[in-house]
Amino acid sequence: MALKVAIVGLPNVGKSTLFNALTQTAAAQAANYPFCTIEPNTGDVAVPEPRLEKLAAIIPSKEIIPARMNFVDIAGLVRGASKGEGLGNQFLANIRDCDAVAFVARCFIDDDITHVEGKVDPLADLDTIETELMLADLESLEKRVTNLEKRAKTGDKESAQTLRLVQLALSHLNAGRPARKAEVSPEDEKAWRMLQLLTSKPALYVSNVDEASAATGNELSNAVAERAKRDGADHVVISAQIESEIALLDPEERTEFLETLGLTEPGLNKLIREAYHLLGLQTYFTVGPKEARAWTIHKGDTAPQAAGVIHTDFEKGFIRAETIAYEDYVRLNGEAGARDAGKLRAEGKEYVVKDGDVMNFRFNV
Repeated sequence: MALKVAIVGLPNVGKSTLFNALTQTAAAQAANYPFCTIEPNTGDVAVPEPRLEKLAAIIPSKEIIPARMNFVDIAGLVRGASKGEGLGNQFLANIRDCDAVAFVARCFIDDDITHVEGKVDPLADLDTIETELMLADLESLEKRVTNLEKRAKTGDKESAQTLRLVQLALSHLNAGRPARKAEVSPEDEKAWRMLQLLTSKPALYVSNVDEASAATGNELSNAVAERAKRDGADHVVISAQIESEIALLDPEERTEFLETLGLTEPGLNKLIREAYHLLGLQTYFTVGPKEARAWTIHKGDTAPQAAGVIHTDFEKGFIRAETIAYEDYVRLNGEAGARDAGKLRAEGKEYVVKDGDVMNFRFNV
């Protein structure tokens, strides 16, 4: 499940530094000038999952395979991006290919790092980015209305549905609201996604703060937190510079460094988990002598759908899922103990998988 989160912001807010830390590489050039990133850099990162290590220790498993997700470092947007300023059209297309957007706001003062707008104002930065995305969506939708109206008049039900959703999106965008604010019925969700609107994507606000504010945030990040609450978005405080340093340390040095900063874990862990949550994802596990593995599914997925993530044949020939809750698996020291205690359940096709389930599928192809 290769879901992608776009890292978006104005130039010089710390996007590439954050991306480098996420991927623990120097693939993205972090430099003090606009548009240092021209092509989008994509990084495949592991989702932090302490439960997986506990499960692997019980068997024990030879290999631990975490769930993964992709982050895309999008080059800095500027005012006028929707009209092509700063290679804006290319960058907006890169965002369109992603499933969610992490808006990085600069919440630190540093005279050595220039700001494209000439002042540090994270709320104004967020307004600039959101406005450009809304303008791009408006232009995209307005071009489609005439043809949709013509086809809808002929009785084309699909065109009529699309037209109705386009008009819904336009009503929000013309009122200065992103498309994600629109209420869409479950029957319309697929057609809504097909509109590929930039502002319909789930949003996460990331406040990039200075080292001294990494643990507690500051006035600027507090303002972003209030904005996120008002917008119904998630929010994370992180110091990209610190995270880039932490990424280069070995585990023991990392723990010691975090303690000196008053942190219990890297901020990146919180960011990845929030992005995972933002996409409506959850994890189930398979455990054996060869490997302990975390599998990514959507919340609400049934047992056959979960099996299909491993292999489509598992879903097609699904018979049942032998399931143990994570807490029971750990408390009872594995499958045998859970079976003896009556905590191993045989679940059928209608079972909705819960986060943390330890599963073994029976199928016939």
